[in-house]
Amino acid sequence: MRTYKKSILAVALIAAIGLTGCSDGDDGQDGAPGEPGAPGEPGTSIGNVVDTVDVAADFTLTLAPEDIVVVGSDEFAVKFTVTGKNAKGQTLPFTGLEKVGFYVLNQAANTTDTGAPVLWENNAMANDAGYYMYCTPEGSTTSWGSVVDACTLVEDEAIPGTYTGTWEHDGAAPIVLADGDANNLYRVMVRSYDVLDSSGADVSDKLLSTPIDFIPATGALAISVKDSVSNEACIKCHSQLDGYADTDTRIANIGAHHNYQKVENCVACHNPAIAGGEDDPAVGWNANWNTMIHTLHAGHHLDLEGEAEEMFGEIGFPAELNECTTCHDSGTQWNDNVYAEACVSCHTDVDFETGDNHRGIVPESDASCSGCHGAGSLSPVEAHAVGARGTLKDGVVFDVMSAEVAADQLTVVVDVTINGETPADGTVLADYLAAEGYAHAIMMGTLDENGDYVRGLSLDTSSGLFVTTGGKLTLSQAIDANSLDGKTLSVSSEFNMCGDIESGMVIDRTTLGTDEECEIAIPANIVTKFFMFDDVAAVGVETEENLRFVPSSLENFTMPTQAMNDRTSADEAKCNACHDNMSHIKAPRHGVTDFTQCADCHNNNYPGSYHADVYKQAGTDEDGEPTFELIEGLEYYNRDLATVAHRFHSGMFAGSTGGGIYLGEDGETWVNYPASKTDCQACHKDVDSNGDDMTFFAGDGELTSGRTAIAESNDYGATVNYISPVTEACRTCHAHSGAAALAHFKSNGATVYEDGVESAADVPVESCSTCHAEGKTYGIDKMHSGAAH
Repeated sequence: MRTYKKSILAVALIAAIGLTGCSDGDDGQDGAPGEPGAPGEPGTSIGNVVDTVDVAADFTLTLAPEDIVVVGSDEFAVKFTVTGKNAKGQTLPFTGLEKVGFYVLNQAANTTDTGAPVLWENNAMANDAGYYMYCTPEGSTTSWGSVVDACTLVEDEAIPGTYTGTWEHDGAAPIVLADGDANNLYRVMVRSYDVLDSSGADVSDKLLSTPIDFIPATGALAISVKDSVSNEACIKCHSQLDGYADTDTRIANIGAHHNYQKVENCVACHNPAIAGGEDDPAVGWNANWNTMIHTLHAGHHLDLEGEAEEMFGEIGFPAELNECTTCHDSGTQWNDNVYAEACVSCHTDVDFETGDNHRGIVPESDASCSGCHGAGSLSPVEAHAVGARGTLKDGVVFDVMSAEVAADQLTVVVDVTINGETPADGTVLADYLAAEGYAHAIMMGTLDENGDYVRGLSLDTSSGLFVTTGGKLTLSQAIDANSLDGKTLSVSSEFNMCGDIESGMVIDRTTLGTDEECEIAIPANIVTKFFMFDDVAAVGVETEENLRFVPSSLENFTMPTQAMNDRTSADEAKCNACHDNMSHIKAPRHGVTDFTQCADCHNNNYPGSYHADVYKQAGTDEDGEPTFELIEGLEYYNRDLATVAHRFHSGMFAGSTGGGIYLGEDGETWVNYPASKTDCQACHKDVDSNGDDMTFFAGDGELTSGRTAIAESNDYGATVNYISPVTEACRTCHAHSGAAALAHFKSNGATVYEDGVESAADVPVESCSTCHAEGKTYGIDKMHSGAAH
């Protein structure tokens, strides 16, 4: 019996004895029942609330227009609810919230003739009270080392997870705009602080409510006319923040301010109140959102100064700068609203006060811009040639009609159209190339028994064969007929043609002036075709010295790994989502649009690399440009497509001059890669053609792609050794490139270049899938879990 129970018993005994001692031996009558007492306050059932969440996506704060007062003479008031998920995934009220910050904006018509027609205004900034207002149970908090007034935050004891905020200090709350127009659109968002996970650590990622846009006068929800860039557009390069529903898309990887997750959040601070600086050479950029975002993304392509060069100078936009709709995917206001502030954020060399680089024109104000740029050839959509690449994509079309071998001669016939017409006899296709000095080719190679590409038969323009007759190219090459017996021939192109944007046609480059360059390089449109050669009996050809092609089919042909099929885990559509198109990446040297064309050089049977060494940033020079130093003992001797794609995107391919994506000074940071580092699905397929989850490993431990070995050579083919494909893919990421990782790979069956394995057939299967196959404890699907960060 516990102590407290003994004490209760003693009191009871004393009371009993005392009563007995005073009794006269005759109990009285029972009294009348007393009035029922007032009901007690209901307690909170254990397990019906949560006060921690393990990830940001499990925390949801919900606002409603009718519960918000942020404009007019009424006192500030707000009410909101918060839920969180427990370990079982159940959504429950979140109790114990200690601190939030309120951001409030309003959207008003611009009454001047300078700037955008509609402007964002931050209520707190308009009241000269910072950027936002805190709410705490105490009505005050510490911000940047100083105690500041806050609204008083109260949780409803009867309804856990429901909170109200009121202003208990003198004067109006800083986020109430007393003279504001209640008929304007207002945007409110809330950031929650000091929320812990179940281990007691801070939850990673900011806890931000979904911004709510509404009209206070009516309480109706509204849609901003200024949101010309969707979150989905940013996610195409920056990844989707893991765990959030498709109806609440959030950006995963924005480094500034540790990620505010949504475009709608950013304008809370980046609005006209902090505009300026573009004309100041020490600053060089304007912090207003519509201008800053242009300068930031075009940094590598612009001649920047001051802070702009330091902050944005190395950022290279992965798509084409002229394709505005890569980002502007919501409305046409980017084209319809023309004003100087937005233009000079990219056209940094234009001076509207002097007319320099503006044909000497000095506009009176932004109101006059639409006189020239409101419509026609000088409107943004046409001046930037938005969509020109799509218009020109059929400028030159190649259609491979046949591939035959007779008398030790391979003959390939290709139908040709130029701008939709059959070219005249004697048309020299080399004259239509986008640039001189590059030998563009009809690319031909065979496929090995595994369906992987083997290069070696291509014909380039130096051969003099690329002259049309009867609308066709007839290309011939001497070949040992037996060398194609039982083989599959692949035929494609890397022709890059000279496009003229104004006419929307491919043109003869030789007609340009000597100082003129092609406006745009457009790959010849070709579908890669595969021709299967077999012995004569199998195809019914009477003359034994002839080999004919057999059209590929699912019954008699395994598609190569480069083609878009179930063996290819990467997704061309995802590449194009960020890059807009793959053709501009290699222009003007190579005119390619898909993996089958890339694989002419980048395949696991073509050894050697022109970029064997890896560098990291060593510092910056006097101009603020990065300098680089060699990472000793880390080299790559192949150009396999998986290797180079991984290397480039993880900063392991940059070389001593940097550019693109590179390793920072710590050798760990990836500079300029926009997506989450572990988001494999940023590039790889989500599902296969059956709708099943795409997997990297087959059931036997080999790769789904069927790749079993990669050819390597550190002397460009004189000595060729074969290595393991899984290890090479993993070590192309800096996180797995060190000596410890290599030792781990080798202890689990990896074959490396130094092992000297001279045959692909002698490369054993690595045991990686034992631990790292999808579904395993340390499976790649768990260790690289979506947009983990």
